Amino acid sequence: MPMKSSQFMFLCRGSSWSLHLGSLTFHNTGVCCSLDADKYENDPELEKIRRERNYSWMDIITICKDKLPNYEEKIKMFYEEHLHLDDEIRYILDGSGYFDVRDKEDKWIRIFMEKGDMITLPAGIYHRFTVDEKNYAKAMRLFVGEPVWTAYNRPADHFEARGQYMKFLAQTA
Repeated sequence: MPMKSSQFMFLCRGSSWSLHLGSLTFHNTGVCCSLDADKYENDPELEKIRRERNYSWMDIITICKDKLPNYEEKIKMFYEEHLHLDDEIRYILDGSGYFDVRDKEDKWIRIFMEKGDMITLPAGIYHRFTVDEKNYAKAMRLFVGEPVWTAYNRPADHFEARGQYMKFLAQTA
């Protein structure tokens, strides 16, 4: 059964924090459920988070058949297990979907994301995304600096970001 993001809600205000979901540990990672997605264009709380975390670049992606070019191909790509060399930050502005992430035992944990939820996945964590039965999600993508879109499908354990993430997991054991 997927976890509802509000089951582990907390604010993203701190510069360093950890979240423990059973055997899953997020460092500087989490879900913020207190943001008002209807006011994202002028939300002082979002601006504060962006300023504090140095999220200088953003865009908006709408994931649905009518709006996303090559929809079927993109959905398959998003659902392929992969990692990134940079943090992945997503803020759900409308609709809903699931982020699946690997825990310490390499088992999937499914996180249900809906309007108003923000998640930061650390560089090096294996994950995937899919929309739910409504086949619709509108999300803000945030980056520190210029965006890097490269996803490295599993296996990608040779990357430094993966090694650093695994080292962090070992330290939290």
